Amino acid sequence: MLDHKRIESLDDYFKRLDERKEKAVYFYRINGYNELVDRFITDYYEAARKSGVIIEGRIPNPDEKNLAYYEEMMGMSFQMSVGFISSSLVKWLPRMNAYQRDTVATSIYDCLDSLRKAGKNENMLKNAYIKFMCWLYYKFERIVGQLGNQDVPKILYEGEISNYELMLISILSNAGCDVVLLQYKGDANYLKLDPGSTTSDELRMQRMSAFPQDFSLKKVREAIQEAFNNRRLYGGEPKWTNCTNAWMKDGNVLEQIRTPAPLRGSDPNLFYNCFCRVNGVDDKLTYPGELYRLYTDLEKSNRRVVIVDGEIPVPTMEEIGSVHRKNAYERPDQLILDLSGNLIFAANNDIQMLIRKAFADTLLEASKAEGMNLHKLTNKAVYLVCWLKRYLPRLFSNRKEMEIGCFVHFGACRNDNEAALIRIIGRLPVDTLVLVPDRNETCVLTDSLLYEQNCITSMNVPKFPKEPTDLQVGTSAYHAERELDAIMYQDTGIYRNQQYAKADAVSLKTMYEEIQILWKEEVKYRPNFSTVDGIVTIPVIFSKVSGVKDGDLNGYWNSIKELMKEDVFLITRVPYVDSMAPNPMKAFSTEFFKNGKLQREKIKNHRSYPYGFMREDMQDHILDKLQLLIDQKVIKGTFENGTEYTIVATVLNLSKEIIRILQKFDFTKKNPKLIYINTGEKMISLEDAIIVAFLNLVGFDIVFFVPTGYQSVENHYNKKIFEEHQIGEYVYDLQIPDLHQPQTRTGSWLNIFKRG
Repeated sequence: MLDHKRIESLDDYFKRLDERKEKAVYFYRINGYNELVDRFITDYYEAARKSGVIIEGRIPNPDEKNLAYYEEMMGMSFQMSVGFISSSLVKWLPRMNAYQRDTVATSIYDCLDSLRKAGKNENMLKNAYIKFMCWLYYKFERIVGQLGNQDVPKILYEGEISNYELMLISILSNAGCDVVLLQYKGDANYLKLDPGSTTSDELRMQRMSAFPQDFSLKKVREAIQEAFNNRRLYGGEPKWTNCTNAWMKDGNVLEQIRTPAPLRGSDPNLFYNCFCRVNGVDDKLTYPGELYRLYTDLEKSNRRVVIVDGEIPVPTMEEIGSVHRKNAYERPDQLILDLSGNLIFAANNDIQMLIRKAFADTLLEASKAEGMNLHKLTNKAVYLVCWLKRYLPRLFSNRKEMEIGCFVHFGACRNDNEAALIRIIGRLPVDTLVLVPDRNETCVLTDSLLYEQNCITSMNVPKFPKEPTDLQVGTSAYHAERELDAIMYQDTGIYRNQQYAKADAVSLKTMYEEIQILWKEEVKYRPNFSTVDGIVTIPVIFSKVSGVKDGDLNGYWNSIKELMKEDVFLITRVPYVDSMAPNPMKAFSTEFFKNGKLQREKIKNHRSYPYGFMREDMQDHILDKLQLLIDQKVIKGTFENGTEYTIVATVLNLSKEIIRILQKFDFTKKNPKLIYINTGEKMISLEDAIIVAFLNLVGFDIVFFVPTGYQSVENHYNKKIFEEHQIGEYVYDLQIPDLHQPQTRTGSWLNIFKRG
């Protein structure tokens, strides 16, 4: 028989008998959990599955059929001696050799002898003996034939063990088995059976906690099966494992990343990479120069570098079209296996397997997210394949042994797809760096491997400086002024000129009398004005005034004159943009709008683009609201008869005057005004309707005055997008008096919207 000894580490369980410090076996009970225990249980489960016995729940007591067969084969005689037990084993378990029989017989005798000394009579001893013999035959027959081998057989027991079960397992342990008891509820019940812990030892380790509520050997078995299935998706098991961040010393991440790969570690089975996010900056004065030096240092050391500024550009239609895939999948593993076939560009097969493994693991995790379905997972996978095919060839083509490239995401990860790509690259032989100098940005990237360095100071840096011309270094006074700006102009109700680059308009519901009051106010004093997440919400007036109050024409025209005291465009002829009038942008509208989206870069780079001289943020504002106008489908015929192309051509053909108004438009000050008077029976043109709706979205105050009350405005809209005020009786055939004020810039609709 073998002695019980204590382990020095859990790895001792997997040593062959002649590799152990002493020729001994181990019998431990595990009452707590940590990551090391979790890995050990998985490995021990595999070992017990191959050469041992796994018990999930109690060992069933011998039933009538078991006992009848035993009686038929062995009879019911019993003698309390090693010789009787050994000779019985020859017949009952004939595949055991002499050593195994003698060892087991001696161990059974010692157990029964301890029962006799405890006061059990011979009939009780006989019953215990028969129970042990049945259990050995029906449950442990595969183990007893391995006793004495160099590969020590394993027993894994899950649950609250009973007295006789503990006796039998102790018999097998003494005869040469390793044993592990998993006790999720703790040690209390066990210690009632073995108060002095003489039969087994309790495993004690640092940082152990209670087992997770759902932990079980069933879960372990499922995880092992899942890992087996996943290896199929990888195309093999990579020979390298990542050692991420562990090699790094304390200090500046930007310095650590310069460390050459050979100096990071020497284990040939590991690659040493970093996966880090740096929030904020140490010093505003030196930060841009520090980034530029990092880039030049990496280039000088011949390391492959990929830098993405801001949001990762979405895949193009050409990139998406190049991804080979089926129309539908039934399971996530089918989807992953099929799309992994697109990831063929690494000359090194081990790199290829690392890429596929990271891709598969990331998508398998995503497939378990709440609300995820196969359609969404397919879209995510296609995006990731496109991005990997875009960036990884730059990092791995003609890669040399031990080479570590560098991928920099400059700015916060703004969506889950970006974060998923970064998680994949962070598991490859690449230093993956996310730099977020502006601490006001929210980065959605989370990962157990991610190391985070936080700096107190925040700084707005538009792009990563790769050239000397990219460097814009501010003085101490400049940065002090910017910090003062942050104090004065954030959440104070005070705004510096052109402080915000983005705005959304929201139409106010008002009384007719309120128009006169709100018309003169800066938008920041109006209800529902706000500045949240860098976007201004502009409350605007968008109304139609029908009829004449009390039939008083003098009062009617005077009320309009009162509005004309502001900087207003007055429109008095209907229509002022003829649908048949030439528009040079019509020839390019189908080129500028495809698949429901404005081709913004193509528009901006086109030779006929008319707004290139405007400030960049206003160009983006115009294109944002043009896309929104189309998406809202408020203009009749949008996505039905090609009206969307008319919308594009019309908005891209505004006159110099209206463009100058937009160029100076400050979203937190007074907004532009438009008054449109229609005293006759003509309808406004489609182009008129498009421009009015567009200017409403841009942030104009707009009022139609229609004394006739006719439906002259609504004809081209799918819904009522303005508020109508019925103020009095309808009056016809009015002549419009001179409404111009000396300080008012005036113009006709043709002057405003036709190009000069």
